[in-house]
Amino acid sequence: MKMLTTQLTGLLQRIATSEEENIEETARLLAQAAAREGSIYFATFGEMTSIAVNAQFAAEPFPSMKSWTPAVQLTSADRVWIIVRSAENEEALALAEHLSELFIPFSVLAAEPASEENQLANFAYTYISLKLTKGLLPAEDGSRIVLPYAMGAMFVYEAVKMKLDEMLLGE
Repeated sequence: MKMLTTQLTGLLQRIATSEEENIEETARLLAQAAAREGSIYFATFGEMTSIAVNAQFAAEPFPSMKSWTPAVQLTSADRVWIIVRSAENEEALALAEHLSELFIPFSVLAAEPASEENQLANFAYTYISLKLTKGLLPAEDGSRIVLPYAMGAMFVYEAVKMKLDEMLLGE
């Protein structure tokens, strides 16, 4: 338990220190929709759907948030936040390409760091990496276990929401 706590604390600190600017840029991008009568669509995939559920039903819901589906008709006032475990997710890549064609600004949260090879990061207006490329704890067979993608994403979500609330409400 102590080792898990130590590793999780380290992960969250890595995200906080290395992604602080990207978190603020993401909040700024999403605030554009809330300030202009647009909607902030959460496009979540796999276990990251838990972030959209929290954003919608939390005690403090995310401002102007709606869940994205392929049937959504986006406007220029809307913004999209793609939240996905892997930047190689084909659905997320297809959505990013579509949003680029429509000139709809969007942000991405994924595990991998931004790089030349990371197409999702290259499409995005802002990109946040979870810095989670392998399990946090060693297993007896030498592999690595414990991949808390959703937990890391929830931390980023709370940081973005805090910044967004400051921008919109002056808190």
